[in-house]
Amino acid sequence: MNVFIEIAQAFTELFLESAPWLILGLLVAGFMKAFVPAQLLAKHLGEHGVMSTIKAALLGAPLPLCSCGVIPAAVGLRRSGASKNSTVSFLISTPETGVDSISISYALLGPFMAIVRPIAAVFSAITAGLLVGNDEGEKTVPEKEPEAESSCCSQKKAPEAPASSLIQRVKSGLHFTFNDLIDDIALWLFIGLGMAALIQVFVPETFLTRWGDGVLAFVVMAVIGVPMYICATASTPIAAGLLLSGVSPGTVLVFMLAGPATNMATLGVVWRELGRRALAAYLSGVVIVAFIFGYITNWAADYFSIDFIEQSGHAHQLVPSPLVWIASAVLALLMARSFWRKCRPAQAACH
Repeated sequence: MNVFIEIAQAFTELFLESAPWLILGLLVAGFMKAFVPAQLLAKHLGEHGVMSTIKAALLGAPLPLCSCGVIPAAVGLRRSGASKNSTVSFLISTPETGVDSISISYALLGPFMAIVRPIAAVFSAITAGLLVGNDEGEKTVPEKEPEAESSCCSQKKAPEAPASSLIQRVKSGLHFTFNDLIDDIALWLFIGLGMAALIQVFVPETFLTRWGDGVLAFVVMAVIGVPMYICATASTPIAAGLLLSGVSPGTVLVFMLAGPATNMATLGVVWRELGRRALAAYLSGVVIVAFIFGYITNWAADYFSIDFIEQSGHAHQLVPSPLVWIASAVLALLMARSFWRKCRPAQAACH
């Protein structure tokens, strides 16, 4: 019985720490959805070369799309005329980071990791995009709008009507955030928090730290992260659990980059839509840059004597206790509502 209490306490602490920052990230995501037109993405991603690759990485990085939700978006961009460079760059930077994952990173991992994570994500996206090479010789024919891939969170969304006023835009953005986006991340956030709690309670520090903080540790974390189906937001609590259990910050960063950007569904789409060379470039860009930034992170942590646990504690203290409880209650209600909506069709099918 004591074990269950320990797990519940660890889960509750992680939930309380992350809730205010996650709500903030979701609100920012809603306003981005309202005021960043989708046509802007397609307009800037059709060119070949370095600039389109950089644009795709920078445009995709703050977008609130998870590792499964980005698949139909990327396929749609490609079939609308986006180059291979920009498609791969967009497909990596978008799930590796976002306004919601940055905010929860600040809460659970501290400001240093909240800054390093998106920078590493953009670099890995640009690197993979450049490794793909140009496809000027190929003719990309726009096709009909693709249906969402069968994935953890793919759902057919109704076509969006153009917002005719500022209020309608804001309403549309918030509807996206507190319906579609919550549906995308709720289950995986719950799983991520649960896994983080289990790691803190059951996994001894010696088990995880025996790999060290060099190449072997990075390889082990990449092997774990590459096939895993998890979004950037949900991977953050797991990363926090690993960090608290003694895993080096660089190794944790490798997991946070490899996990959201690479999974079997995404790799299959890259192979089918862009070819084997693009798939090799995709994996190479993610893994190589993750290892490089892993080393940089470990070096910086040692050189500047960064205490990540203390940093995350300071981030938590910035939010007044009443606001923590209010944000936690709101997030819990939103997640429960999402679970209820998803369960209703299954319940109806049983009757």
